[in-house]
Amino acid sequence: MYEGVLSAAVTGSDPHAVYGSASGLRARLASPMARSARRRRHEEFFAATGLRPGMRVLDVGTGAMGLRALEPQLDVTGVDLIPQPAYPGVHVVADAATGLPFGDDEFDLVYCNSVIEHVPPARRPAFAAEIRRVGRGWYVQTPARSFPVEPHALLPFAHWLPERARRAYWHLGVQGYWEDIRLLGRGEMESLFGPARPERLAGLVKSWIVVRPIGTAE
Repeated sequence: MYEGVLSAAVTGSDPHAVYGSASGLRARLASPMARSARRRRHEEFFAATGLRPGMRVLDVGTGAMGLRALEPQLDVTGVDLIPQPAYPGVHVVADAATGLPFGDDEFDLVYCNSVIEHVPPARRPAFAAEIRRVGRGWYVQTPARSFPVEPHALLPFAHWLPERARRAYWHLGVQGYWEDIRLLGRGEMESLFGPARPERLAGLVKSWIVVRPIGTAE
């Protein structure tokens, strides 16, 4: 699954929580820090999209709230794999990897935050192609494979291990269920969406962000 926000899509807990479905001290400490980091990232990079009042946004992989937690005034249509009955606006159940029910360039901006890493690698080209098809611009973020802490389980080096070792190690993390998440490097991210910008923490690249400003020529 790749619902975007780990928490509320499954549990119905705080839709603003980043680790709301997880338990333990690490999750309780990490959630407010992750929420603060997401807001800082948003403030730093989102303005580069060129989004203006009245433009339409598609948020792919909303979880319970998605972009509306940061920009409640925008005209946002949400998309997720599962229904989100508490979502505050128009919400569509669809899988971008098999096709979105929208026309070419129907949205001014497609927003996709911490979702592509949940998509199986073989399905990522189709997923990315749909984002590029339905949007005149896009904002896509994903955790960086090079960062030493796996951000979903909050385990050091977990994402660098072979699947069998990673599966055994995963139960020590905060996520609470096994998911075969394959984080992306810069090369894969750029092959899917275009030139990527680094978001850094303590000098290390924490995530990759691709911003294609609205209306940019191919």
